[in-house]
Amino acid sequence: MKRRDLLKTISLGTAASILPSFQFCTTNRTSRKPNFLFFLVDDLGWADLGCYGSKFYESPNIDKLASQGMRFTKAYAASPVCSPTRASIMTGKHPARLNITDWIPGDRPRNRKLLGPTIKNELPLEEITLAETLRGAGYKTFFAGKWHLGDEGFYPEDQGFDINKGGHSRGSPPGGYYSPYENPKLQDGPEDEYLPDRLANESISFLESHCSSSENRQEQPFMLFLSFYTVHTPIQASKRHIEKFQKKLAQQAKTDEQSFKQEREGWTKLTQNDPEYASMIYAMDENIGRILDKLNELSLTDETVVIFMSDNGGLSTLGRKWSPTSNVPLRAGKGWCYEGGIREPMIIKAPGVTPAGSVCDTPVVSMDFYPTILELAGIDQISEQHVDGLSLKKVLSGKDSLDRKSLFWHYPHYHGSKWIPGSAIREGDWKLISFYEDDKIELYNLKDDLSEKNDLAEVYPEKLQELNAKLNDYLKECDAKMPYENPQWIDDRK
Repeated sequence: MKRRDLLKTISLGTAASILPSFQFCTTNRTSRKPNFLFFLVDDLGWADLGCYGSKFYESPNIDKLASQGMRFTKAYAASPVCSPTRASIMTGKHPARLNITDWIPGDRPRNRKLLGPTIKNELPLEEITLAETLRGAGYKTFFAGKWHLGDEGFYPEDQGFDINKGGHSRGSPPGGYYSPYENPKLQDGPEDEYLPDRLANESISFLESHCSSSENRQEQPFMLFLSFYTVHTPIQASKRHIEKFQKKLAQQAKTDEQSFKQEREGWTKLTQNDPEYASMIYAMDENIGRILDKLNELSLTDETVVIFMSDNGGLSTLGRKWSPTSNVPLRAGKGWCYEGGIREPMIIKAPGVTPAGSVCDTPVVSMDFYPTILELAGIDQISEQHVDGLSLKKVLSGKDSLDRKSLFWHYPHYHGSKWIPGSAIREGDWKLISFYEDDKIELYNLKDDLSEKNDLAEVYPEKLQELNAKLNDYLKECDAKMPYENPQWIDDRK
């Protein structure tokens, strides 16, 4: 038996020891393992939904989901870019512990002061993924959309998913959002077929097929993981909805000419006014509504936990004055460890668990999904696997906060958003960011300064030293790889 198979046999043997099933509110039976429907959106910003305050974008179906479940105000991605966060969801581990700290394969510019560390270009097969654990406990597992965790041999079907529709090595849709898709894991559709529509169609077909067998329906729960490529670039409008938002833009008041703010060498957009981006959000929301309607049609609503989240902040900061969205009041966006790059919209609806329309202000992070899903399913925890995550079951019931003091981010790479290598820690209301290129450390109090405008490093030096020491200790514990001096770099900016 191969080492990987041996590890998984041992681990899944433990995981499949089912605890008494969590009680779900259902008219069909009093107790069963719940289904899981996970919506992961690419590059969606914290302020990009109606239920999070957007006045230009519209998301009626997601807003409805929030009214039925729990909306999180302090939910975080494990990284300000996609692959590390996706790895954290699948493993319950911090990206630094996995050495997947950049989007795969990343970018290592040679004309900068520092050189970023080399990362793993795939999620290691030795990891016991969330999908593998659920499948080992009797679940049918389905994946559609963006994977971006390795090339052939490391695809979703190699990591615990029974079915894979569209998941491969690329982080953006190789053929764009309209067929032909040029995707090795997704057949081309008819002319003008829109990718979010197609992924929703594949998801609905899976639900119908799985539930067509009464035995499957009664005996085998499922996890459907729909990972939208939306709203990653290229920004390509939904042809059905673009006119709606062009008219909306024409009717709204003219924005101030000062619609960008400088962020180091980059520029951050301060207004939401892109009709094409708005139409992409609306189409994504429309397809989420279609899938939720299908759940209801199949009488699965009361048996299914629905999870919604983004993998990193909205793309608001670049080296030029163009970005598709704004994360205001949060600072910066994708690629940055300021709040705009890591704080995400997140909603969980667990029937019989989450109070309808509830709001959670407890800081949570993407590693928490793994142990949460296991506990909701009545599956034994695998603490040695999801070592950096905590179960949110008590939080979902609205009763208790988490026994966690700190959250950490490690992005030791340069990024096209003009971020420079650095790391961050949040503890309570305090947030520290350490930049490695210029050895600058910033300190903020998020309770008083959500927009991270007032650097308190000189005002509270003891707090700065305390948090910096905790950050460094955690990075050492994870064996985090650090950037290093570029011996060929010449500073020609002087």
